[in-house]
Amino acid sequence: MAGGTPRKDLPGAQPPRPIPLKERASIVFVDRGQLDVIDGAFVLVDANGVRTVIPVGGLAAIMLEPGTRASHAAVALAARAGTLLIWVGEAGVRLYSTGQPGGARADKLLWQCRLALDPDARLRIVRRMFQVRFGEAAPERRSVDQLRGIEGARVRTIYQGLATQFGVSWKRRNYDPSEFDVSDVPNRCLSAATSCLYGITEAAVLAAGYAPAIGFLHAGKPLSFVYDIADLYKFETVVPEAFRVAGQHAKGKLDKPVEMAVRHACRDAFRKSNILSRLIPAIEDMLLAGGLDRPETPEDAVGPAFADPAPSGDEGQRG
Repeated sequence: MAGGTPRKDLPGAQPPRPIPLKERASIVFVDRGQLDVIDGAFVLVDANGVRTVIPVGGLAAIMLEPGTRASHAAVALAARAGTLLIWVGEAGVRLYSTGQPGGARADKLLWQCRLALDPDARLRIVRRMFQVRFGEAAPERRSVDQLRGIEGARVRTIYQGLATQFGVSWKRRNYDPSEFDVSDVPNRCLSAATSCLYGITEAAVLAAGYAPAIGFLHAGKPLSFVYDIADLYKFETVVPEAFRVAGQHAKGKLDKPVEMAVRHACRDAFRKSNILSRLIPAIEDMLLAGGLDRPETPEDAVGPAFADPAPSGDEGQRG
């Protein structure tokens, strides 16, 4: 933490300057421990008192599984660092609650609502999402519901193709979030993988100042917009990794629990695809496709949660 004047509520501590989302690591899962701030460090303390330092300001999101407690100081530090805390169920499948790094922006929320409530603008955004996701223009003269049906058919075909590629026995996407272990291994792998993607996508949506619930292709769920944006990258990142891990399990080549293997694979996929540098620009690109003018930013508006200042040197220098 650097810069600024000491906070009155934390004597001697400097308020953190949030790192731009594109420069952060993606996500970590924690369980069976107490999150706290000790000697100025964000740590996980286990039952034996062993401390594990977590670089909170360098992460997009931290997933808190059952058995985890968080102190007020830990939650406050994560909020100031702009890191999303997400309380989840076993293996990250159920989402119970989240923090809100940066908070919503009234001007952006109003724009998002106008776009979602305008049938023509919404359709243009859904068509743009289709084009980005599948690499071709959406069929003409189709409604949002019809495009959703076409998308669903293509997704089922992709699932079957990946299952064949990795030697996985696949029936259909079927899982119960309340009973994770009841699902078969491929479905468990997919659930664990998509939860990772949804976590960092929600962090990006909130950091950019938008509402996770106001979606365009998806609607009526608390994370509808998160699903919209995450789906743009699902099949280039987490879904192939889920089927690859399921295939390794089927062949007896996996030396760790499938959920852990999926998380590690997703972490590596996020790094290779540089997804954190692409999420917020993708949000803006999708909304601009609606064709409604972006509102003027009020003079007294709070700045973005993850500022991206101009570099101080040439391309060969950091900073």
